Amino acid sequence: MDVRSRNNVVVNGRPGAPVVMLAHGFGCDQNLWRLVAPVLAEEFPVVLFDYVGSGRSDLSAWSEERYGSLDGYAQDVLDICQELDLRNVVFVGHSVSAMVGVLAAAREPERFGKLVLLVPSPRYIDDGDYRGGFSAADIEELLDSLEANYLGWSAAMGPVIMGNPERPELGEELTNAFCRTDPAIARVFARTTFLADHRDDLATVTLPTLILECEQDVIAPREVGA
Repeated sequence: MDVRSRNNVVVNGRPGAPVVMLAHGFGCDQNLWRLVAPVLAEEFPVVLFDYVGSGRSDLSAWSEERYGSLDGYAQDVLDICQELDLRNVVFVGHSVSAMVGVLAAAREPERFGKLVLLVPSPRYIDDGDYRGGFSAADIEELLDSLEANYLGWSAAMGPVIMGNPERPELGEELTNAFCRTDPAIARVFARTTFLADHRDDLATVTLPTLILECEQDVIAPREVGA
């Protein structure tokens, strides 16, 4: 299968500089970067893509076996790097894509130069002294709500996750992005995201890494990045 079509890969920007790869989070697609990508493209080659199951990717390529863990999404990233013959990539991963980038860089470190992790979390569930932001019961309730009524969950959670109450159009945009995702795929991706524990994988990171956190984030508290 053609990787460019499978993942709706878009490449633009100024050639010659290190490639910036922008990876979206749960329930989104490459449109997430529409305000950022043009600015970066003035100075860098920019690679945008949709994970299989998101945006304009080829939904026929999706399977629960592959995408039931973040390893499948990391393989999407590596497949794109191989298809475009990329080296020294600056990988920018938002939310769950932060850990996807960690996994991809651990497998093929020669492909990557730097990691930029936006509001990352290796585990969303509290565990002893570790604060992930949610109890196990909280996550199960969230997943049960999503599975029972995905569209209703999207409408309720989109504005909450986005924040920025002074700009409700952003919450509406995220809600619409959630609603465009096939509910069956979203359920699997949600469980893959919120039940994962990749704390041990952090020890594999040897690349220069920038972690950006949000002062107020309902998904990944600042303590996660400490």
